[in-house]
Amino acid sequence: MSTVSVVAPASGVKSRAAKTPGTTVTDPALVKRAVKAAALGNAMEWFDFGVYSYIAVTLGKVFFPSGNPTAQLLSTFGAFAAAFLVRPLGGMVFGPLGDRVGRQKVLALTMIMMAAGTFAIGLIPSYATIGVGAPILLLVARLVQGFSTGGEYAGASTFIAEYAPDKRRGFLGSWLEFGTLAGYIGGAGLVTLMTALLSADDLTSWGWRVPFLIAGPMGIIGLYLRLRLEETPAFAAEVAKAETDRPKVPLREMITGQWRALLLCVGLVLVFNVTDYMLLSYMPSYLTGQLHYDETHGLLVVLGVMALMMIVQPFAGALTDRIGRRPVIATGCAGFLVLSVPALLLIREGSLPAVALGMGALGLLLVCFTAAMPSALPALFPTKVRYGSLSIGFNVSVSLFGGTTPLVVTALIGATGNMMMPAYYMMAAAVVGGFAVWRMAESAGRPLPGSAPSVAGREPSVAG
Repeated sequence: MSTVSVVAPASGVKSRAAKTPGTTVTDPALVKRAVKAAALGNAMEWFDFGVYSYIAVTLGKVFFPSGNPTAQLLSTFGAFAAAFLVRPLGGMVFGPLGDRVGRQKVLALTMIMMAAGTFAIGLIPSYATIGVGAPILLLVARLVQGFSTGGEYAGASTFIAEYAPDKRRGFLGSWLEFGTLAGYIGGAGLVTLMTALLSADDLTSWGWRVPFLIAGPMGIIGLYLRLRLEETPAFAAEVAKAETDRPKVPLREMITGQWRALLLCVGLVLVFNVTDYMLLSYMPSYLTGQLHYDETHGLLVVLGVMALMMIVQPFAGALTDRIGRRPVIATGCAGFLVLSVPALLLIREGSLPAVALGMGALGLLLVCFTAAMPSALPALFPTKVRYGSLSIGFNVSVSLFGGTTPLVVTALIGATGNMMMPAYYMMAAAVVGGFAVWRMAESAGRPLPGSAPSVAGREPSVAG
């Protein structure tokens, strides 16, 4: 029998994973804690984005001059998109920092900043109270959020990927997006409840603040969980290689040394986030603002679609471990290319069954990306630059294409009068994503680049 020894973390980096010769044996308890803490942070991030999207019409009335409702909505989505413009800057700061000082410390820091930015929005006076200062403060708070989230997704997906056994990385990584959906459902459910219970005047005067103020206690809980985490075995091994100092890789090497992987990352994230933000962020406002759909019923439809996605998510993640990431992602790209127009035509038909069917079809296609990307994207990069390079590629793509989706599509509809623009936009994204998945290598069941093979340890017995 091979002897098992505990990896000795260098320079204070903690990790209780064990190793056999050439193989990392993961601790199941640590893996579960890592997945929970990463997913909770993602849930908090997307709770805020969900609330912002679902209550966008009210925020437009609160923070911008009265007059043209379309101009108010565009201004609100403009502030939404502005946060994504600073995400690459956050990625360039937090990503390399995570490769140098550790994933756990940076994820704790991003949690603090996310919670603070969201909580601050709930405290900002309205435009009627302080005038132009209101939208300026809203923009500042969104920029803080955007900067912090620049290190969030890449760090959380890296953390789970580096803890997960090779044969279960897809399943465990899928829980990161399960947290995203849970956050969206929490935000959508709260907004739906408040919309149903409060009058329009109460929602505009004070009710809209409640969801943002909830971020305070959520952030404290998330920070506590992340501070209890230990460093990943892959990062601990990288530190051990450096002997006396932390790994240090110049930012230029993270970009020029990984240019092919970065291009693939940008393409994959483009189709992932354009379709994600189209369905979960833009569609609620499309139903109410463009199709004049009843606001409460529209929110309930989206809520039901996200609940369906949550149910399917872990099974789809496990499927990527069995048949591979590439077939699942390719299926999503083909589905959006073929079904975007029929699905949007169903949504535009207006009846509740038709809207639910169209939204449900898009939601199930989106699961192809939410289930596969958390494990596929970290596998594009070696351990020493994984957090940094993934942060840069992910955030550049999200900033240019994902977060701007509501603003761009709203502007395109306004300029052309063509209500099918959302479908055409998703189809274009599917073409880009299809080319990227064609060029990427399969990573299911294989070690991460630069890391030792990883297998699951045994669960502790009841007898101890």
